[in-house]
Amino acid sequence: MLDFIYYPVSFILWCWHWVFGHIFGETSAISWALGIVFLVFTLRAIMFKPMVKQVRSMRKMQEFAPEIKKLQKKYANDKQKLAQEMQKLQAQHGVSPLGGCLPMLLQIPVFIGLFHVLREFEPNKTENYFFDAKGVESYMAADLFGARLSNWITQPSAELAAFPGGIDRGSIFLVAIPLMILASALTHLTARHSVARQNPDAATQQTAIMNKLTLYIFPLGVLVGGFFFPIGLLIYWLSNNSWTLMQQHVVYQKIDKEEAAAKAAAVEKRSAAAPKPGQKPTQPKKAAPQRKPADDAATPAAPESKPDNKPRPGQKPQAPKPSDNGKAGGTQVPGPSADRSRKKSGRKNR
Repeated sequence: MLDFIYYPVSFILWCWHWVFGHIFGETSAISWALGIVFLVFTLRAIMFKPMVKQVRSMRKMQEFAPEIKKLQKKYANDKQKLAQEMQKLQAQHGVSPLGGCLPMLLQIPVFIGLFHVLREFEPNKTENYFFDAKGVESYMAADLFGARLSNWITQPSAELAAFPGGIDRGSIFLVAIPLMILASALTHLTARHSVARQNPDAATQQTAIMNKLTLYIFPLGVLVGGFFFPIGLLIYWLSNNSWTLMQQHVVYQKIDKEEAAAKAAAVEKRSAAAPKPGQKPTQPKKAAPQRKPADDAATPAAPESKPDNKPRPGQKPQAPKPSDNGKAGGTQVPGPSADRSRKKSGRKNR
């Protein structure tokens, strides 16, 4: 039914086992353990970009968390309207709720596929998807400190006795218990690292519940589930959590640097536009309107202004200066002529 998951998972495991089998030997437990580890690394490398998108989506969700709280208070009694407004808000900010869950959803079928493939390694089995009878026999013979990779702590005694030479349950405890503890501790550390990056203003009741689940319930589930998981699956879980913790550290550092660079660029831009200390802000000068040639031709020329001969206030009027011909400034002086003045003076002398 889920062969479309089982075959790709088994093929990747087959490829890495083939690589390390040429180095350490086909029946070596190291070859199989490294094959499982690099199976995880391969799948997680494929999902690296979706994981980065998940982190960016979570950061954006935290930025407009106050707006989400306002909507939750406003439409507390109308769940349908709240869902519509939440979709509008997420569309405005370019956030998809599926983008934050996609990497986690993709890991579920991988876990199920590897769990099934490892459980299918059984004594006297002729094939296991991409593995032939020789591959199955190689996996069953891989010895890791007296235990097999397909053993688990609560495995029935009849199945343990079916292995060549029999399997001591104490050897399984010796290998499985440290792997269980390490896997559980790394699950807790990964969740703590993620919770520490959350914005306190974005905290809600749902967020608090999810944080408790990831911090305590999931690690406890790994610890309890380790009693029923094969040793090979515990190696997968341990390597998967190790990759997640390392990837979170790298991605968060990268995003922090990008945000710091963006903030520094914004501050530098504002400081460049602001006036210097003690300097008045300069206002842009308005450009004088330019006349068109057609307007100049249509506008009549202004008449030439004549000199104003009127005296200024408080100034005596100036008398015209007489010229040689009795004219002032080329103008004839009013009054009696020169002949009349001579006549009058002659009469008086008589």
